[in-house]
Amino acid sequence: MTRVQLTDVEWEFIEPYLPIGEYGPYPERLRQQFEGVIWRFRTGGQWREMPTEFGAWSTVHNRFRQWRDAGVFEALMEGLIAEAAKRGEVDLSLVSIDSTTARAHHDAAGMHLEEEVLTALEKAAAESEKARSKGATATNKPGRGPKATPSGKNDDASGDGTNSG
Repeated sequence: MTRVQLTDVEWEFIEPYLPIGEYGPYPERLRQQFEGVIWRFRTGGQWREMPTEFGAWSTVHNRFRQWRDAGVFEALMEGLIAEAAKRGEVDLSLVSIDSTTARAHHDAAGMHLEEEVLTALEKAAAESEKARSKGATATNKPGRGPKATPSGKNDDASGDGTNSG
């Protein structure tokens, strides 16, 4: 069963971006391994579930990691964008940013606070940070003594409950 992932035209574009090391991969296996990577991300399957026609799953996974670490996919994406720009086919309306990783100031989220509330919050945050940097915790507040020991016992080393002083 053959699962062709790429057309010959697509492969001709991609092949120059894939490095060929001194000891492998064999050039005739490059396409097979690249298509294995495509299969993995297209199906969402695990590496170990990869059909053997793409090669050993561990080999394809290792090749993917090498390509990832070498920046092959970034270079390929830049090449695709450049080629589309030459043809006048660049559509930036498809570009998106994952908002789960973009931090924004509270004003950017539409939160409106009165000036006094905002000042009080900033002051409390500064005091908290100052206390944290000094090693204080929320339970070590000034004016608090040690807690009383239950049932009248104390913590002396003799264990007889009497003060030795």
